[in-house]
Amino acid sequence: MNIDLDAMSLKDLRDLRNKLDRAISTFEDRRKREALAAAETAAREFGFNLAELTIAKQARSKVAPKYANPQDPSLTWTGRGRKPRWVQEALDTGKKLEELEI
Repeated sequence: MNIDLDAMSLKDLRDLRNKLDRAISTFEDRRKREALAAAETAAREFGFNLAELTIAKQARSKVAPKYANPQDPSLTWTGRGRKPRWVQEALDTGKKLEELEI
């Protein structure tokens, strides 16, 4: 199909663009529905439904701080992961971790 775009008026070109946009949109929607149906079929073959497989993992709950910097109580640490610099410095100067507990 050959369309002579140079011979078309501005209105005709805009109408053509709108028709193309709608055709592209409906094509993408149709492909998404087909992909979703295929994914649901594949999940059923393994004994699951698609919702079970697509549920996002729940975010970890926040852990309350267990230690605070004596010089600056706004600096806290939960006791998990790498020790903050202020904790290590306190331990290096002879303090015990229990002394930093909140």
